[in-house]
Amino acid sequence: MTNTASSALTRLHQSFRRRSLVEDALAMLYWDRSTLMPDGAADARTDQIAELTRMAREILVSDETSDLLDAAEQDRAGLSALDTRDLALMRRAYVLETAVPADLVEASQRAGARSEMAWRQNRAANDFAAQRPLLEEVMRLTQETASVRGAALNLSPYDAQLELFEPGLRDADVAPVLDDLSSWLPQMVQQIIDVQATRPTPQEPRGPFAEATQKALGEGFMRALGFDFSRGRLDASLHPFTGGIPDDSRLTNRYTTAGFAEAMMGILHETGHALYEQGLPADHRARLVGRSGGMALHESQSLIIEMQLCRGQAFQDYALPLVRAAFGDQPALAAGNFNALTTRVERGLIRVDADEATYPLHVILRHGLERQLLSGDLAVVDLPDVWNNAMETLIGIRPGDDRNGCLQDIHWMDGAIGYFPTYTLGALAAAQLMAAMRSAITDLDEQVRAGDFTALLGWLRRHVHQRGLQATTGEIIQDATGTALSADAFRAHLTSRYLN
Repeated sequence: MTNTASSALTRLHQSFRRRSLVEDALAMLYWDRSTLMPDGAADARTDQIAELTRMAREILVSDETSDLLDAAEQDRAGLSALDTRDLALMRRAYVLETAVPADLVEASQRAGARSEMAWRQNRAANDFAAQRPLLEEVMRLTQETASVRGAALNLSPYDAQLELFEPGLRDADVAPVLDDLSSWLPQMVQQIIDVQATRPTPQEPRGPFAEATQKALGEGFMRALGFDFSRGRLDASLHPFTGGIPDDSRLTNRYTTAGFAEAMMGILHETGHALYEQGLPADHRARLVGRSGGMALHESQSLIIEMQLCRGQAFQDYALPLVRAAFGDQPALAAGNFNALTTRVERGLIRVDADEATYPLHVILRHGLERQLLSGDLAVVDLPDVWNNAMETLIGIRPGDDRNGCLQDIHWMDGAIGYFPTYTLGALAAAQLMAAMRSAITDLDEQVRAGDFTALLGWLRRHVHQRGLQATTGEIIQDATGTALSADAFRAHLTSRYLN
């Protein structure tokens, strides 16, 4: 590698480190805004976020960054594999930021903000007619930005949208997997529902359940799973999320005194995200190769904890004595009853409330419709009827209003086309990773029942967390499991949990 290329790469790393520090500060401001910030600070916080966002963008899109990228790329043959990957990620970040003209970016952001804010009222009022012109404008601008970005990346518009949420993901990878799911999952859902109908209806836990006790119980599970509280914390917010940075991971959850299972599973879900962040390679913290993977890989880490592990009988054998010690014994907390509660499958209208068996059907519906919306084959005015017909076909239930139909999600309202597939790809990856882990750790259930998660976390650290963005999600899954991502392990998982 020439001295010029080496110097350019060094300066790029310095520049991206500066940008990373600004983005870290932004992450903490966003977390605070959703948790502790007083309402009166909203205007000041908006100014702070806007200024830091501008700074991060200016670092990235400067002429100097462009020149340094060109110089470093002139001698790729002399780069290590790690530097080659890092340079490619830096070029990707630059192209994604600069491909779309600033005025189009601003117009899209403003249209998305208007649409999103109006959606909060229009959904509650079941008023698609009021939302329609706003959504039409969002879709028009999203079509334009996806086309421009796709041209810069030599991708189709929809692939350019997928790239925003999962680096390297293409619809040629997504569509066959979802097509496979749609060919057998509706029938399996019916089988599961039929089997569960022959069993006694599980009893619901009787409260009240004190929020402080729920939080303390959740923190105990977090510690047992390996969460480092010297580098993170758990707080409350309206909507659960994981924020912050790898060395200061901030989890949030919401509680109700009427029940505890939803909050417990929410904490466990967010713990999966946080364990991933805390496990990223410390040696590359400020480099792009040291960051977490895309949304599908991130979701796989939350679902391998919540769905694969914690809704399983072995974990509940460990956890339920602790639950009973916290809340008192009652029939609903018997092992078989609680497992039946947390693995109940039923058709429903709302994606975010769906169980693990029906959830992919909600995603398949959205994947098909958002491709048509982006291409212009589906007009926004026709969305309600097309949505309702597709839901009836795929899930076997028809919305009676738009509030519970095409108005239920925020994603399209601000132009987030391409996000939905990552949810189900994450579920498939979680099943595939768990199957590989079970092959490697043959006494995994015995360890889990004993409350020992050392081997489980160690396996995830080696095969997923510590790889950061050094490879694509597909490559990480292939390396960890020996096969490309598919629905096979997920199908086997559903069969084992619900039909055997």
